[in-house]
Amino acid sequence: MPKGQPSVVPDDGLTTRQRRNRPLVVVHTGVGKGKSTAAFGLALRAWNQGWPIGVFQFVKSAKWKVGEENALRVLGASGEGGTVDWHKMGEGWSWVQRDAQMDNEEKAREGWEQVKRDLAAETYRLYVLDEFAYPMHWGWIDTDEVVSVLRERPGTQHVVITGRNAPGALVEFADLVTDMSKVKHPMDAGQKGQRGIEW
Repeated sequence: MPKGQPSVVPDDGLTTRQRRNRPLVVVHTGVGKGKSTAAFGLALRAWNQGWPIGVFQFVKSAKWKVGEENALRVLGASGEGGTVDWHKMGEGWSWVQRDAQMDNEEKAREGWEQVKRDLAAETYRLYVLDEFAYPMHWGWIDTDEVVSVLRERPGTQHVVITGRNAPGALVEFADLVTDMSKVKHPMDAGQKGQRGIEW
């Protein structure tokens, strides 16, 4: 397997090992399909390494059957790799679209407060903040606060944030940013989502 070689070696005083093992903030944004799927792919790698994983879904409904959720819950309970905790709408803090917007904002902020508590306690090694770009884009959660909390997080906690319209300050701060662009999509031709592809 080829080893990745960085094109630049910064003069930051860190050893190669220290630089390699720095905790990352990863952002998957853009209008294309696959942002959450890519984040769950990282969660699979983290599970394989034995890392505790926390998934926080900020937008998808509690009734939404996410295929990755079932797979990761089964893997997390298997005792083979890391543990997996899945926090989603309808389980104490996330919002549902039929609620009033004020309720939605409040619950999104409650979710962010839980993430902050877990970061401070170093509860997980990998955090998947699924669709978290939306509450920031809508102004429900302050992007500068998010960046500050992530900058100051202790230990070796990796954080992956997904969602369209990731704010510029978050994109600039993040270590790895992927913009998913759409070239073609079956919905453009009138085809609805299907089992095994969308869920």
